Formats: sequence, structure tokens, C-alpha cells
Amino acid sequence: MRLIFINRYFHPDLSATSEMLSGLAFALSRRGVLVTIITSRLRYEDGKNHYLPSETIEGLRVHRVWTSRLGRSLILGRTIDYLSFLFAAAWQLWRLARPGDVIVAKTDPPLLSVMVAPIAKLKGAKLVNWLQDLFPEVAEALNFGGRFGRVAFKLMHPFRDWSLRRADMNVVVGDGMAARLRGLGVSRENISVIHNWADGALVAPIKPAQNVLRARWAPEGQFVVVYAGNLGRAHDIDSLIEAMTILSKRGTNSPTHDITRQILFIFVGGGAQRARLERAVLQRGLTNVRLHPYQPRELLAEALGVADLHLVSLNPKLEGLVVPSKFYGIAAAGRPTLFIGAPDGEIARLIGEAKCGVAVSPGDAEGLVNHILRLARAPQLRADMGARARAAFEQRWTKERAVEKWEQVLSAAADLDPDKPVEEMVLGSETGSLPRT
Repeated sequence: MRLIFINRYFHPDLSATSEMLSGLAFALSRRGVLVTIITSRLRYEDGKNHYLPSETIEGLRVHRVWTSRLGRSLILGRTIDYLSFLFAAAWQLWRLARPGDVIVAKTDPPLLSVMVAPIAKLKGAKLVNWLQDLFPEVAEALNFGGRFGRVAFKLMHPFRDWSLRRADMNVVVGDGMAARLRGLGVSRENISVIHNWADGALVAPIKPAQNVLRARWAPEGQFVVVYAGNLGRAHDIDSLIEAMTILSKRGTNSPTHDITRQILFIFVGGGAQRARLERAVLQRGLTNVRLHPYQPRELLAEALGVADLHLVSLNPKLEGLVVPSKFYGIAAAGRPTLFIGAPDGEIARLIGEAKCGVAVSPGDAEGLVNHILRLARAPQLRADMGARARAAFEQRWTKERAVEKWEQVLSAAADLDPDKPVEEMVLGSETGSLPRT
């Protein structure tokens, strides 16, 4: 079996899609699978510099195609960047694909499956879509492009739906997304749920006293609330800004020993709303906020371990369309999660099953403040939540578990074990019980 992965970003880029793809690709390669990558030369956080056009990394052949570099700030520029990658990647795939290959298309850029599906068919290759989100539904939910966007997205649906139904398998990252695909007419047999994961060897619980970043970023005695990763349009920034403002004002008027004065918010990463957050911090004079860039991969455990409490956010309109992958790294780090989003959504459900955090609805800044204060005053409760988070991670969301599931899905797609019943090869939702302690 030869695998061809297609995604705009790949190792050593630090974007979320790159991290997930790179971890899986290297793991499969080490297990003897021949892996080829088609990606761009772009750096997610640095549009001026780029990677080499072609290289071999740990046995993986990486083809980096040229794309425009207009950036993510304007919709037109982003669209041109997407299209340039789609056409360049299509040409590269046409040159590389052979009969029997398994092509895995991610969802960066959107509609990648629409480009890959006809090439796979003509080349006699197998197609597996790896859906981190559903487009154009995400754009429609966020009202991108106004009236013109609504017309354009309506025209895209039939082509996208065909590419999903044409695929030998569609791997989704949550049960809600699987339900959405079934509603589009994709057969249950062509849908597999494999949750995102974290590398438990790379990310493990670290005590604050042993964390070099904690000592550097947060004075002793602070209660640290962290938002790590991409702060994009899918995330509720308004509730965060309001909650930070409320706590800043209360802290100023509180006695010296009160925990409210010790609450510190740390943001690590970037994203479309990072600049807006920076402006709000300056305009409101918030002294309880610190901002840091993405950290090197070797410091990921320390960056996640800085927190006493982690924040995860998702616009409720995007439930079933997106699943925040940062949750799995938080669980690996053994930290509790405060989720801002739909109380009955995917992440809220996982948190509730594992008893590893709490959820609050978007717009409820006072509720967010109350949860933060309650957890700040309850160190044993936080410790218990963190321990349950790590236990749930080890049971359900490890990299090893995910790689094994991917091997089964890919083997089924490639027909490597024709004697094995299909129902044993295709993966359904994870439903194992979680620790209750």
C-alpha cells in the first residue's frame, strides 16, 4: 500500500492540521507504510518565508507545491491562495498517483475532496477524506461573503456531496459530524469516527514547580487560565474579553489576599482574532492578560502545563461541523477544561462523560467568571478533574490508539485483507466507558 496525503501544511509547520497529519504520517511510515506528502511551501504564521520545494523527512517524500501568498486577512486573498494550492496540488497528484494508491485528502483547503475525487477515479486509486470540518457549511454558519457567498456556497454543495459519496471512506472527528454526513446521503459504511488525539509521550502532566515556562510566565501564587492554539472566527472571543474585564475590575478592588487578584490569563498561539484580542487588552487596560506566540513542539508539554485551567471555545452554530482539537492535548496534559460553547455539544459531552471540566454558554461572561473563581478556590477539585482528564486520554485519545484505527481504515480502503468482514474493518463511534473516579 502506498499512501498519498494532501494538506496545505506539513511538518515542521506548527499549525493544527500540520501537527495531526505529521504525527499520523510519521507513525505509519515507521510501521512500514510508504508515505508521500503533497503540501504547500507556506508557513502558517509566516507568509514571507517558505519551505523547500521537495525533501525527504524521516523516510517520507514531501512535495511542496507553489501557491500564492496573499494571506488570511482578506477573503479574496484567502480564496486565491486556496485555488492556487488546489490547482498545483491537482497537477502534482496527477503526476504521482498510481492504480491502487490510497489518497487521503484533508480539508485544508476547503473542497479538497472535490479536486481529488475525479483524479482518484481516473487513476484507479482509492480515496479517503479526512474531514476536520465541513465546508461550505462552516462558511454558511458564519455568514462569509454575504449574499454572494450564499449563492456560491449553494452551488458548491452538489460537487462536495458527490465527492463524499464517491469516497471509499470518510473519516470524521466526531459523532456530530458523522450524523451530518449521514444526512447528506453518505452511507454509514463509508463513515468512520476517529477522534483527534495528542502524543502522550510528548505531552504529560507536569507539576508547576517543575515547569520552566510557568516560572517564566507566571509569578508564584497566580491562578493561571490558558487559551492555547488558534483563536479564530469559530471561537467566542467576546465572552473572554468581558470576563477578563470583570475580573480585572474586581481584582483591583479586592483585598490583597483575595484569589481574584491572582487570576492571570495567558494566550499562547495566533489566529484571525488575535489582533482583536490585543486591541481589547490595550484599550481596556487589562493587566491580568499575557500574550505569547506559538511555542516550539519540544515545549508543548510545558506550554500546556502552565495552566491551572484551560479554555476551549466553539461557536454553537458550528456544532457537528468542527471539533476543537486542542481539547485532546489539554487532556493529555492532565488539566481541566472550561468549555465555552453549546452545553450539549461534542466537547461538552466528552467533558461531562470524563468529569474533567465544566461548560458555559457563549455570551455568559458572568457564568464564565463564576466558574473560574470556583475552580480557583478549589485546588482539590481541579486536581481531580485533571487526573480524570489524563485517565480518559489514556483510554480513548492516545496517538497509538488513533494510528491503529487509521491502519484498519486504510487497509480496508486498500482491500489488503479481503477475507476480513467489512463490519470488522470499518470503525464506528467510540463508546467505551470512561473512568468515574
